[in-house]
Parts: sequence; structure tokens; C-alpha cells
Amino acid sequence: MINAYDLLTERGYLKQCSHPEELRELLSKEKLTFYIGFDPTAESLTVGHYVAMCVMAHMQRCGHKPIVLLGGGTAMIADPSGKTELRKLLSVEELDYNVESIKKQMSRLIDFDGENAAILVNNADWLRNLNFMDFMRDIAVHFSVNEMLRAECYKQRYERGLTFFEFSYMLMQSYDFLCLNRKYGCELEMGGDDQWSNILGGADLIRRKERKRAYALTTRLLTTADGRKMGKTEKGAVWLSEERTSVFDFYQYFRNIDDADVKTCLSLLTFIPMNEVNALCAEGADINEAKRVLAYTVTSQVHGEEKAKQAQEAALALFSGKGDISHMPTVTVTDADAEATGMSLVRLLVHAGIEKSNSAAIRSIKEGGISVNDEKVTDTQAVLDKALLDDGIILKKGKKTFVRLVK
Repeated sequence: MINAYDLLTERGYLKQCSHPEELRELLSKEKLTFYIGFDPTAESLTVGHYVAMCVMAHMQRCGHKPIVLLGGGTAMIADPSGKTELRKLLSVEELDYNVESIKKQMSRLIDFDGENAAILVNNADWLRNLNFMDFMRDIAVHFSVNEMLRAECYKQRYERGLTFFEFSYMLMQSYDFLCLNRKYGCELEMGGDDQWSNILGGADLIRRKERKRAYALTTRLLTTADGRKMGKTEKGAVWLSEERTSVFDFYQYFRNIDDADVKTCLSLLTFIPMNEVNALCAEGADINEAKRVLAYTVTSQVHGEEKAKQAQEAALALFSGKGDISHMPTVTVTDADAEATGMSLVRLLVHAGIEKSNSAAIRSIKEGGISVNDEKVTDTQAVLDKALLDDGIILKKGKKTFVRLVK
């Protein structure tokens, strides 16, 4: 079986590692228990989180045992990593609800049965009732404030104002690693590269306090070729939950990514062998075919093959007239809705969620960005025939946003 370290390197995941040669050798000889943490700040994870889920799945398939740590405790403290301002704090009830929702999303990719079945834990179990004085004496004493202030995760916030509340996040995350090491023999923490300082802090804590081996490894974030974070659209983040991002919109996001980002997404977000990825993205290859493979594969992994097929059919119907248009994102227009909007195009764009306000809809129409049933409309006073709802009205904004209005 391939060494997991080599696999992560080959697919372009690997960014930083505390003891690279030692860990690589260990991964070839032993089955390690490792963990990755996810803060449940919403009831769904995003495409950005999906990179970490894929890393976990690759490690598990190489024979290593995953621990999925949901941060029901640390999420009560705002992680300052990569943030310029304090994150909204959620209630205990909100966090617990989010934890339960995320558990369901994990099971599509991570195996929770079998020989090296994943373990799912919530750090609220040991953090929420932690004794402050005991924690300061046993854990905080091992951390240097001077070293912490030099950490990348605090630099952005330091000049703007960094609360002690946020400053303690590194200690909490490091304590997580210590607890998992003691209870499950966990020896490796993994995560996105923006978490390097926090992850390294945990490995150092175990080595100092327990005199045991412990390792830190970070993987690359999902970014575009020019360094921007990937996974954002006009509507906001691309979520794994179809309640937040429809399956069609999810599929279309990957179908429409920049050519320069296709290989990155195929490497980080799918399990297609790298020789096939390289062939799909080779010079002279059909990049549109690579995008079709990417969109279908990722959608199938996240939402299941049947829904991926439906999204593909809807896209075919929209662009070539050969597929099944019924699987497009659909919004119902009741008689009451028709009366309230007066079937005004401006109001229907807002009703369909394509635009956030009437003024935004008017602006898009004036700029020539709106079409109705494939015909561009530039009249901001346009009123649509209610009878068209019998067959459905397709509203388009630009090339990437589509909604079908039906009765």
C-alpha cells in the first residue's frame, strides 16, 4: 500500500510538517491514529472543509485511524487564525445542533465502521467543565507568550486588538491533542495550513509534558491559481448541504471554475488516480471534459450519484437542450405570489433569489445581464405572462445563475 505521506505529497496536499522524515518512515511501518478538527460554527461544512475530509479519507484508506474532532468547546472561543475581526459567538444550543448536522455529512466520505473505523468526538466533553486554575497550572505553564505573539495566526489581529479570549484558542486546541493522545493514543494532528501554529503547539505540548512522540502536519488550503480562496460565489459560500447550496448550483460551481484551477480541484477534491488527473489536464487535452469529470465526481461524492446525474442532466438541458430540465433549481410561484409581484420581472428576480433587492435587479437588467427563456431583457418595466408558468420560466443572470419558475 502506498505511503500516506507520499500520497499527500503526490496529490499536492502537503504544506508543512514538524518532523517530515521521521513521520514519513513511521507512516510506512505503523498504523497511526490521527485527528483533524472542525469547528461547528454552522450546521453545514463548506467546500473549503472538504479538502480536510478528503485528506482524512486518503489517510484512512492507507490504513490509519481517523478521529473526527468536532469543536463544540473551542467554537465557543473565536479562532483568530486568518480573521481580521472577532467571530460571532454561538450559544451552546446552536453549537450542539450544528455538531449533530455535521456528523451526517461526514459519513459519506469517512468510514465509521470496520477495522480502522473513524471515531467521532466532541471537545465540549472535556472543555466546557474545565477547571480554570487546574488548566493554568497544568497546561498554560508550557506556553511562552513571546512565542505565541510571533505565531502567524495572531499577527493579523494583534494591531487591531486581540482579546485574551481569542488568545487562549491555541491553548485549547493544544489541549485537545493532549486529551486525544492520552485517551486514544493519537500521535498526529492535521489541518489546513492556516492552523500551523495551533497544530504545532499541540505536538510540542505532548513532547514536553508527556515525553512522547507527536507530530504536526498541515495541508494546503483550497485556493485559486492566483492565491484567492476558492469556494465563494455571488450567493456566498459553496456549502455541502443542499439546503444552503442546491445540488445544481454545486455542480455548476465546479463546471465553471477557471481552467487553471481544474487540476488542483481534481487532485484535492477527488480520488481519481493522479495518472488520470494528469491525462485529463495535459497540454492539448479537452479542458471542458476535465471540468465535466470534476463537477460530476465531486457532486457524486457529496450528494450521491443519482443527484449528480440529475444536475448533469439539468446542465445539458440548459446549454444544449438534450437533458432533463426538471432538475434545475426551481422556485414555485403561487397565485398569491403572482398577484404580489404583478409578474414584474424585477420582483420575480428577487422572489427567485437571483437578486437581493429591486434596485439590484433593475441594475442587472439595465446592464444586459438578465434573460428570460434565453431571450435577453433590457426593459426594467417588463411584466411576464403568467401563462408561461405552465411550462416554466427560466430566468438567467449572466452565464452561471439559473432559476426555473413554475406554478
